[in-house]
Amino acid sequence: MSFTDRSDAGRRLARALLAYKADRPVVLALPRGGVPVAAEVARALDAPMDLVLVRKIGVPFEPELAMGAVVDGPAPLTVRNADVIALSGVSEAAFAEVRERELAEIERRRARYLGGRAHPELAGRTIIVVDDGIATGATTRVALKAVRAQHPARLVLAVPVAPTDTLKALRDDVDDVVCLEQHEDFGAIGYYYRDFRQVGDAEVIALLAQHPEPSGAAPD
Repeated sequence: MSFTDRSDAGRRLARALLAYKADRPVVLALPRGGVPVAAEVARALDAPMDLVLVRKIGVPFEPELAMGAVVDGPAPLTVRNADVIALSGVSEAAFAEVRERELAEIERRRARYLGGRAHPELAGRTIIVVDDGIATGATTRVALKAVRAQHPARLVLAVPVAPTDTLKALRDDVDDVVCLEQHEDFGAIGYYYRDFRQVGDAEVIALLAQHPEPSGAAPD
């Protein structure tokens, strides 16, 4: 086991990101698992924290296997994992059905977690996107594309652990990658945590409440 829990991973990741503190970055977490990690990073960097609401689109008969991902917005952005779709034999109708279900979950989470909370301005800022780990990279990729569309000055992906080949595939989507551990033979994210219990809605809300609501304007 590499990390005791997500908070431990977040503290270690924060130390690796300290060079960005002078940039006055914005930390964006992928809920739910990425929130306890991001909270430690935001605390160490004295940075505002917000969420990127993105959901994996799982294969219907194997939900943990990502055939794509979707992020909310006026025109929801979808990324497809063509290899998984082809190997699984999933039809377009089946893909669309799972996608709509995940969009409904995104809407539920947005209302519950954020309510009327202001979002930080991302244009021209250093943005650090944080999760508790990466597996296929589909969810991460759609989150990064959505953030890039808001024109940050610098986009950083920061995770405690990830497969080596997935990180390589994501490097073109960001300006920098900070990953504490890379593994050729990966398995699952939970293998690298002693405590990998599910993060609940109440924990996400409590962690967001510990960080001041971000202002809309970028710093001078």
